Amino acid sequence: MTSPPPVRHSRGRTTEPGRRGPEEHSLGATVTTARTRIVGARTGPVADAVVAIVRVWRTTRSVVARAIAATSSVVTPLGWVVAALVPLALLGGYAWGWQELVVSGVVGASLALVALLYVVGSRRWTVALTPPPQRVAVGDPAQAGILVRNDSARRSFGTVVDLPVGTSVIPVPVPGLPAHGQALRSVAIPTDRRGRLTLGPVRTVRADPIGLVRRERLWTAAADFIVHPRTIDIPSTSSGLVRDLEGQPTRDLTSSDLAFHALREYMPGDERRHIHWKSTAKTGTFMVRQFEQTRRSHLVVALSIASIDFGSDAEFELAVSVTGSLGARAIRDAREVSVVVSAITPEFAKRAVLAVDSLPTLTPNRLLDALAVVEHSPSALGILDTSRLAGERARGISVAFLVVGSTVTASRLRTAAASFPPAVEVVALQCDPDHVPGRRRLGAFTVLTLGSLNDLRHAMRGGDS
Repeated sequence: MTSPPPVRHSRGRTTEPGRRGPEEHSLGATVTTARTRIVGARTGPVADAVVAIVRVWRTTRSVVARAIAATSSVVTPLGWVVAALVPLALLGGYAWGWQELVVSGVVGASLALVALLYVVGSRRWTVALTPPPQRVAVGDPAQAGILVRNDSARRSFGTVVDLPVGTSVIPVPVPGLPAHGQALRSVAIPTDRRGRLTLGPVRTVRADPIGLVRRERLWTAAADFIVHPRTIDIPSTSSGLVRDLEGQPTRDLTSSDLAFHALREYMPGDERRHIHWKSTAKTGTFMVRQFEQTRRSHLVVALSIASIDFGSDAEFELAVSVTGSLGARAIRDAREVSVVVSAITPEFAKRAVLAVDSLPTLTPNRLLDALAVVEHSPSALGILDTSRLAGERARGISVAFLVVGSTVTASRLRTAAASFPPAVEVVALQCDPDHVPGRRRLGAFTVLTLGSLNDLRHAMRGGDS
């Protein structure tokens, strides 16, 4: 049997009998829609009615959900309690004939209606926030500005603008404003403690006096605000105590430094510029100068953040300020400096984290930003491990400052100082606001007792306390 001839279409394309062309496939394809999921391929009045009912139900459900969400964001917990008790009081009062319950229900309903008047409608306001400088030191004044403008052609009622600062909220009352009037309010930002805070977003709150309803609106974005630890301007690290410590030569001999040590015979590879010609003429043998290697200019400031190393929060805050003062001074002097703090072991870790965290020392602000959020912890490494790890990580150290509290004993300080190579001059800074400042030598290292930041300035001058 011969197959039937192919069918020719009007546009010149041919298809085999029994096969659909591209147009037939697209027109006859089954598309899954909301209607097909509900009634399938059925048509007619019944199917249309079912689809209409489903559409109405979905629209109603969406409207009700939005209304519930809007209501939930406005009604307070007390308002929900009143809303639940009012119908119960009315029904119970009428059912049992208790006039007291009926009166209570009427009063509750009246209060609810009056409360709604406080949140119904919108107010044409514009609220702007002028944040304070991004960085301030502990105790320095900081002011934020809030500008409220009435954009309507009618006088506005007074309101309260809330400014979140960290975990607290500062209410800022704003009086009634005339048409197109504005009011600028200055807000003092608390700076009694260092840290990184978030200002804003500024919000207005409309609420009834009883507290049944509350409506908030956000007006501004949040802004970061950093409170640096208090620091003090100390003498340059090129002078005073650091210079005296770094000026002491090491026991390492070299032929390329500045501190003259002795003469020796010339050896192949020695530089000709180090030949001592007078001695060569006297002895008849080439003699070259030998030098003692002076200390390389690399400062290390190691801050213990272990709670066991401090007797109080005041000691720790002083230690943070001392660390910031030393590090910032070295950075401004363009010295190579490393500032490290002991690492904190996570609460559920199987073993202690033996590490130190290096703080950024690119600029003084970067360092103080990091110190602003440093806190002591009972799970942090103590000064012994911190010193050992700092000595292992840093190379070419000239002076190491160990910043601790009053609870660190002399024996622990001696062990911590021994973690550094013998050529490193170690200075322990023991912060104790309740102790008389002083300076003492314990073996190969120095201990400075500091009662305040001013004691640090005096100690860094190289004088005795």
